[in-house]
Amino acid sequence: MSKENVLQKLSRRHFLRNSVIAGAGAVLLPSAITSCKKDKNETYEGQGFNEGVASFDPSQDRVILWTRYTPAKQESGKPTIILDVARDKDFKNVVASQSVEVDSNSDNTVHVDVSKLTSNSKYYYRFRNEKTQAMSVIGETKTLPAAGEAAEVKMAVVSCANFQAGLFNVYGAVAESDADVVVHLGDYIYEYQAGGYGTNSNTTALHREHQPPGEIIKLEDYRQRYRQYRSDEQLQKAHQLKPFICVWDDHEVANDAYKDGAENHQPNEGDYNIRKLSAIQVWHEYLPARVTDNAKIYRNFEIAGFVNLIMLDTRIVGRDKQLSYASYLTESGLNTTRFLADWQNPQRTIMGQEQRTWLAGKLGSNTAKWQVLGNQVLMGKMYMPAELLLLVAQIANGTTDAALLAQFNVLVTQLVTIKTRLLQNDPTLTPAEKARVQTVLPYNLDAWDGYPAEREMVYAAAVGKKLISLAGDTHNAWYSDLSTVNGQKAGVEFATASVTSPGFEAIFGSNPQTVAGFEHAITLLIDDLQYLDASRKGYVMASFTATEAKSEWRYVGTIASKNTATVTGKTVMVS
Repeated sequence: MSKENVLQKLSRRHFLRNSVIAGAGAVLLPSAITSCKKDKNETYEGQGFNEGVASFDPSQDRVILWTRYTPAKQESGKPTIILDVARDKDFKNVVASQSVEVDSNSDNTVHVDVSKLTSNSKYYYRFRNEKTQAMSVIGETKTLPAAGEAAEVKMAVVSCANFQAGLFNVYGAVAESDADVVVHLGDYIYEYQAGGYGTNSNTTALHREHQPPGEIIKLEDYRQRYRQYRSDEQLQKAHQLKPFICVWDDHEVANDAYKDGAENHQPNEGDYNIRKLSAIQVWHEYLPARVTDNAKIYRNFEIAGFVNLIMLDTRIVGRDKQLSYASYLTESGLNTTRFLADWQNPQRTIMGQEQRTWLAGKLGSNTAKWQVLGNQVLMGKMYMPAELLLLVAQIANGTTDAALLAQFNVLVTQLVTIKTRLLQNDPTLTPAEKARVQTVLPYNLDAWDGYPAEREMVYAAAVGKKLISLAGDTHNAWYSDLSTVNGQKAGVEFATASVTSPGFEAIFGSNPQTVAGFEHAITLLIDDLQYLDASRKGYVMASFTATEAKSEWRYVGTIASKNTATVTGKTVMVS
């Protein structure tokens, strides 16, 4: 098959999504109706719903229900699966019971869009095959409240779960929380090979080596990796008990992805577009979203009349390739003129024009109190002193020799001292000293900081709105003010720590004094940054009422042994 035909086939791949209409007075579908009653002499082996159950994209009147069915060795033909949906866990008050189809072209997954549900209501569901006697666990899900039906909405915000890095205790904690919905901001899987990124001293003992063992590139590779992640009992529990709203980030395809390529895609790994479209197909197989075009996952959810949750794709659909400081280095240092011209180019985009126009329309027309952006990457400015930038970049890339860290510590001490004096209005500060802390550049060009002109366009579209950005990607926890180029406050950002992926603690170690010193220095030197946790794993519980928004940064104590207990590291209230 030619490359063009493969691309066309993948881009037009439609999933077999069953449609079920809930109705009052429904009864459980008996085996006599399905004509699949088990023969007493038949024996089946290997069948089951091994990846659990899940629900996605809840609205006021519908939700997508998901499972994957592994047929029995003796089972022939297309399996007949029955979905039961009820208002109670004993299935006495059934609202739907219907035969649904397994999609053999989508890795035997089952997608069911159930409609005509009641808003702000909990439902229980299960999948079963009466012929083989296979029965799934009972899932729980909840529809979104309409205006006036809820005084508070709670979202558990998660990101960055590397299977090799440790146990998914964060998912277990989310499952046990009182969150109404889980907002997953991407890096649901990682593409690296066994022994690659995320591997640590606990990986082998915990049996967390990636499968398949190589870097995932082809369609079946991605499917096997998703099956491995969905075999995790704590992730299964989170999906079983909470509805998810998801977007992808880069590792669902390859590290530092953009619309035409990725840092972790090499020429000898084949055509990038085929890899990207294969990855997108499998994402939809395991994390279904209610969209009409599989390549366009940006969408919004109106909740309780006071929250407009806008899920974005700042990674794949329209992003221009990231800038790199290395491209602007000369023998005399950074070519600032050329860098600034490219960096501030108003044509550079992280979203693409179509998505940007859509977002502006949603922000402009929606009247909800809270306009909440589900971002993959940080929106807040991380501008740090330029002379510190190169050192931090080297350290972040894994260069941690003693001489470099010593140089970093000396420089940070000097800059913190100057910044402290500046904030105290010390009249003895010289212009040269002020310049050292006021000459700043963006630290992370892979985030919104690499696309500042478009960020200003978003802020302009949100003028007069209560704007909150939710973000992931960095593996660390942040709270920042969102400010325009003129210094006006545009909103705030709640950015979550990772589920397991290593953050700054992988560089600076876990010594509390060292970590605390780094956190203090970075928070002081970056003007818009109000809080940083550089070592712990966890999630953000973002709560909204008609008058107030609250963020709680919750952390687990370990990812080396199973323990879902959490502590709250910081709480922020916004009105």
